[in-house]
Amino acid sequence: MKTLLIEIGTEELPPTRLASLAESFKTSMQHLMQQAGFTFDGIKSYATPRRIAVELKNCSLKQPDQTVEKKGPAIQAAFNAAGEPTKAALGWATANKISVAEAQRKKTDKGEWLLHLSHVKGKTLFEEVPDMVSQALKKLPIPKPMRWGTETVSFIRPIHTLTMLYGSDLIEGCVLGVKSSRQILGHRFMGQAEIELMDADAYETTLETIGRVIPDFAKRQAMIKDGLEKHQVELEGVVDLDQSLLDEVTALVEYPEVMVANFDAAFLSVPSEALIYTMKKDQKYFPVYQANQQLMPKFLFVSNIISTDPVQVIQGNERVIRPRLADAQFFFEQDKQKTLFSRCERLAQITFQKKLGDMLQRTNRIATLSASIADLLKSNAEHAYRAGLLSKADLTTQMVLEFPEVQGIMGMHYARLDGEEEAVALAIAEQYLPKFAGDRVPQVSTSVAVALAEKLDTLVGIFGIHQAPKADKDPFALRRAAIGILRILIENQLNLDTKQLVALACDAYGTRIENTNTKTDVFEFILARFKTWYQEQGIPTDVIQSVLIQKPSLAFDLDKRIHAIDQFRHSESAAALASANKRVNNILAKASKSFYSATEVDPSLFEHDVEHQLLAALNQSDHAMQEMLQSHDYTRALSELATLRQPVDHFFADVMVLSENAQVQHNRLALLQRLKLKFSKVADISLLQF
Repeated sequence: MKTLLIEIGTEELPPTRLASLAESFKTSMQHLMQQAGFTFDGIKSYATPRRIAVELKNCSLKQPDQTVEKKGPAIQAAFNAAGEPTKAALGWATANKISVAEAQRKKTDKGEWLLHLSHVKGKTLFEEVPDMVSQALKKLPIPKPMRWGTETVSFIRPIHTLTMLYGSDLIEGCVLGVKSSRQILGHRFMGQAEIELMDADAYETTLETIGRVIPDFAKRQAMIKDGLEKHQVELEGVVDLDQSLLDEVTALVEYPEVMVANFDAAFLSVPSEALIYTMKKDQKYFPVYQANQQLMPKFLFVSNIISTDPVQVIQGNERVIRPRLADAQFFFEQDKQKTLFSRCERLAQITFQKKLGDMLQRTNRIATLSASIADLLKSNAEHAYRAGLLSKADLTTQMVLEFPEVQGIMGMHYARLDGEEEAVALAIAEQYLPKFAGDRVPQVSTSVAVALAEKLDTLVGIFGIHQAPKADKDPFALRRAAIGILRILIENQLNLDTKQLVALACDAYGTRIENTNTKTDVFEFILARFKTWYQEQGIPTDVIQSVLIQKPSLAFDLDKRIHAIDQFRHSESAAALASANKRVNNILAKASKSFYSATEVDPSLFEHDVEHQLLAALNQSDHAMQEMLQSHDYTRALSELATLRQPVDHFFADVMVLSENAQVQHNRLALLQRLKLKFSKVADISLLQF
């Protein structure tokens, strides 16, 4: 068995998509090969700006032969009373290119059938691989394929070479209009430009030594990290190994070389976030920090060439960054000439949403809502109102127009320069937190109030005009806003009612709200985000549903319940109590609601000791449970409820709930209703699956 190599040589692939394209190609080829019956020891992917490839070690040459059963009609349908073949039998036999007499018979539990066994010889890789490659490429996640030249086929970028080798043998074929050959492409500026690959096993070595290309994405990234860390030590600085930037830079180069460059220290007067944005987003450079996180006038960049004149390469990159930093400095100096507050009027010229008004109206709503939330937090409402009022003013600055990702952050810097309170300035920057999964949440009360208000205003407004997100479209990032609200409430353990917050946001909009169900729709949407969020954390769906079914509106309280239930479901008593709760629910569901609506239990109607024991256990747990529920200690509350397992088991073992005596039956139903209500104070554990 030999190595199978498949390489697709292209023009430069989109760097942010390279890794996912390579992984998708690998996964598809692995699945198709396994599905076709070929065996191999392992599969490895390669990815550079101008290629994606897979390598399968010890790959079988041929599929296994197969015996295929083709079932025909049942015997009673295959022959008439005279024993002659029917049209059904003749048609089936003709389709399988046999006579009815050649068919076999097979008995099953459902009767006897005609059967044809055919021997199918396995095909070779040389026959199957081209089609599998074509299928795998069609499955790649390509949002906008392109055409090139006179070709009618399309792909993410024009394809120049196709190489399919089994050991030293070329697999001939044509994929997306390109014929296979031994030609692979070396580095554009180093090594041999076009290489004839003689053996699949020599692929990586040949590219590295002759083509001066490192085809292994992970190996290339490791080289970059090593270079960054080496220079970090030399500079006595700190380099942020931003993984997304590392991935993008790795996808931009074929033979990396990390180099150090400088910029004018005078640019450090500009807020560092703007400089960092320019270096990372625009130029793909790595900023260098001092130990105290202050920016140094240096940066690291990754060259795609081992230059014989590195000074020239460094100076070239310094020339490129200089005008970008100069622009940032100019914008900053211009912006400082106006206060944030004086800029608010210009927000009236920026539309938030056609039906929801302009950004000035939005900031007025955010300010009002921020102050209301600050009151609930017993925080400084004036600071919250001021921060809300100034929250979007930096959208009118040249700096934010040029560098949109620093909105909020620049507002903070300008607010500080204007002499605003530090809490106000910080809240302007933190209003957008958390921006992504794993991002921090605001913790200072003023920042919390403004961040919640900003997200609630968006949610309520968009739902209020009937534009809830669709399955694949969420242009206003409402899902992220909802998750942000939940995380802020939970991680700060804030005793704020989500329904109340939504109602306050609705009030701020007044008559602009068209959807009369906005409050309910937004609350239900937020609850749905809970489910998704916990599922991503690995919490079982039945645990989540047992709490969400009660639609609790205190987010941090809901979080405590879910984690307590998740822990409880592994306890010794959980399965038995869940089963008992299911039984209680079923009994109560069958009974007339009016018959058991009361929870007052009359001990004088008890006929069994176990009824007294269950009531005594319920009474005994009442006081302890009350304190635990008030302190949101649901782990202890569930432990207390677990003590009811024995009296509940004994009750169901000895008592017939639906007694012929109406009073006795009513009393027992009331006892069960009380038991149900006690458990429901934590969750509906009858929904737990075991």
